[in-house]
Amino acid sequence: MSDLSLTLCSLTGILAIALIIFLFKRKQQRLNLPPGKMGWPFLGETIGYLKPHSAITVGEFMEKHIARNGKIYKSKLFGEPAIVSADAGLNRFILQNEGKLFECSYPRSIGGILGKWSMLVLVGDMHRDMRIISLNFLSHPRLRTHLLKDVEKHTLLVLSSWKENCIFSAQDEAKKFTFNFMANHIMSMDPGNVETEQLKEEYVTFMKGVVSAPINLPGFAYGKALKSRSTILKFIEGKMEERIKKVTEGNESLEEDDLLNRVCKHSNLSTEQILDLILSLLFAGHETSSVAIALAIYFLPGCPRAIEQLREEHSEIARAKKQAGEVELTWDDYKRMEFTHCVVNETLRLGNVVRFLHRKAIKDVRYKGYDIPCGWKVLPVIAAVHLDPSLFDQPQHFNPWRWLQNSSSNRGGSSAGCPSTSTSTASMGNNFMPFGGGPRLCAGSELAKMEMAVFIHHLVLNYHWELADTDEPFAYPFVDFPKGLPIRIQRRRFT
Repeated sequence: MSDLSLTLCSLTGILAIALIIFLFKRKQQRLNLPPGKMGWPFLGETIGYLKPHSAITVGEFMEKHIARNGKIYKSKLFGEPAIVSADAGLNRFILQNEGKLFECSYPRSIGGILGKWSMLVLVGDMHRDMRIISLNFLSHPRLRTHLLKDVEKHTLLVLSSWKENCIFSAQDEAKKFTFNFMANHIMSMDPGNVETEQLKEEYVTFMKGVVSAPINLPGFAYGKALKSRSTILKFIEGKMEERIKKVTEGNESLEEDDLLNRVCKHSNLSTEQILDLILSLLFAGHETSSVAIALAIYFLPGCPRAIEQLREEHSEIARAKKQAGEVELTWDDYKRMEFTHCVVNETLRLGNVVRFLHRKAIKDVRYKGYDIPCGWKVLPVIAAVHLDPSLFDQPQHFNPWRWLQNSSSNRGGSSAGCPSTSTSTASMGNNFMPFGGGPRLCAGSELAKMEMAVFIHHLVLNYHWELADTDEPFAYPFVDFPKGLPIRIQRRRFT
């Protein structure tokens, strides 16, 4: 090829690229994107967005951006152009249109550590199939007949080990409770045995990597977590092989007493899919519930009237059981915990265990005059809605009474630093999304609320507690107590 031909080809290529850039910019100019800046190349504004802050606030980054741009703004986050939403209406719209206009889009590093078959990162039919398995395992009938009893058993196991006047981490105790419960129901592992404790240690290392920077180098949390992931999966696979071997040898059948048996018997999932499903359920069922329980332990001492009303409610339930000669909590007892459910809701609203969600537009979308281009990342910020003063009166105050259906029953709601509320519960309910929403609503949401209620029942009946050191929940963006929430307890006698 002559030099002239090469020159012409080069010029043609340059012109083609220039034309593409020109057309792209023209299209961008025609779009009515929300206000906002894109920040640095590649990183954008990710570092500022993820800067740790108090969990009962939206953080300085969000406050400044909302003040400057409004509740819907554009940015560049996690290496992609993004629309950030602190708008309750848009957040509901995004979640309700899952699979139609938007789909789940977590960073690649999350899939790398949780697994490509994790429910958190799956979309479409495969996510639906995995979700059905989880929903069947955590169904209302199972909650009533099996899980409630075991939630209470594991609660009492943890609480009975507490020693008076000793300082210990309430966060670690909550994690112990939820991990033991999930390990028992997923793989029939007994709490306290060597195998369970070893798995728990690996899981702690794994969890630190899930929420860390994705740097796969020696010494970094992410690299350590990948090794722990491999160890955990080998352990689960070993359990699978043991059970299948027993069945093939005709020694015993697989009873449907845990999730591992269920998926081995009744699903067409591959070994890799089963491993990722179990790992993701262990992650989801352990981490969020334990943080929520720790948050309740943290919030309640700041509102003594709430503890008093909880004790009244649970003492009444306990007396009725004693008169009837019953010991274990029943489903009817659980449903009678009206004020406890208010405490659970308020803990989830103010603590915001799940701060925001990762979604992506799969079509061009227009909302309230703004364009959301196909392919752009979309981040519905749940915490910003839960802490919005236009939706929740005095949103940074822990006020369980705001959730009572009848405002006239707001007993003591304005005492002990717990403000009264005038916002309707129906309005709040529409904007309350601690477990997400739409087709991807957390499959374990009812179990998590039941775990919190049962734990609170036995906690307030049997113990007085106080914070033994200054500590508070921080968003990293995962919620964590820097000091582990140290508390000191005293036993109380139920009368």
